[in-house]
Amino acid sequence: MIGLVLAAGAGRRLRPHTDTLPKALVPVGPEQDGPALSVLDLTLQNFSEIGLSEVAVVVGYRKEAVYARKEEFEATYGLKLTLIDNDKAEEWNNAYSLWCARDVLKQGVILANGDTVHPVSVEKTLLAARGEGRRIILALDTVKQLADEEMKVITADGKGVQKITKLMDPAAATGEYIGVTLIEPEAAEELADALKATFERDPDLYYEDGYQELVHRGFRIDVAPIGDVKWVEIDNHDDLAKGREIACQY
Repeated sequence: MIGLVLAAGAGRRLRPHTDTLPKALVPVGPEQDGPALSVLDLTLQNFSEIGLSEVAVVVGYRKEAVYARKEEFEATYGLKLTLIDNDKAEEWNNAYSLWCARDVLKQGVILANGDTVHPVSVEKTLLAARGEGRRIILALDTVKQLADEEMKVITADGKGVQKITKLMDPAAATGEYIGVTLIEPEAAEELADALKATFERDPDLYYEDGYQELVHRGFRIDVAPIGDVKWVEIDNHDDLAKGREIACQY
C-alpha cells in the first residue's frame, strides 16, 4: 500500500497565497528550522509515521512548485515520491484528477485530499478498519455539526454508504467525509471505471460523485468514524486560519 495525495487544485479562494503555489503548498504549520509546513508536508508526515515508503502526488496547477521540492520532501520524510501530471487541473474537477492516478490505485492506497489538515490518527483508524471484505473505507466525522458546504454521507447498517454529496439536508446525514480514504487494490478497476463515467458525464463533478456511481452499481463502500478529532478542509482564508491553529497541535 502507498500514499496518494490529490494536489492539483488551484485554490482560487486562497489568493494571493495561491498566485504562485498550489493549495497543497500554502503554509499552514509552525515554522521549525525552515519554512512553515504545508498541508502536503503534514500529509507526508502522517504517511511516513504509519510506515508507508512510497507516495504518489497528482499535480497540476503550479506543479513546478511541487517538482522543485520533490527531493526535499523525499529526504525529509523518508519517502519515494512519484508525481502524476493532471493535464486538465484548471479545467476539470477532481473526479478526473483521481482517475489520473488509476494505475497506482492497483497497489492499494491511502488517499488524502491536498487541502485537508488532519492528525495521523485518521490514517490509523482506516488501517484498523481493514479486512472482512472491505474494499473502500471512508474516514467519516460523525461528531461535527454539519452545514450546506460539507461533503455529507448517509450510511445504512450493514450496507455501508447509501449517499455521498454536498447536496442534502445536513440533518439527514450520518456524518461528513473528511477527504481521506483507504482503497484496496481489489477496488482499483471498478473505481477507475466509475470515475471515468463520472467525468465523462460532467467534468465538473467530484471524485465523491464517482463513489456515488459505485454505490449505484451495487459496490459497497464502508466508513470508519474518526472520533472527536480536530481537522479542517482548507477552502478559504477562514479555513486557513483554522488550519494553522490545528496544525500547531499536531
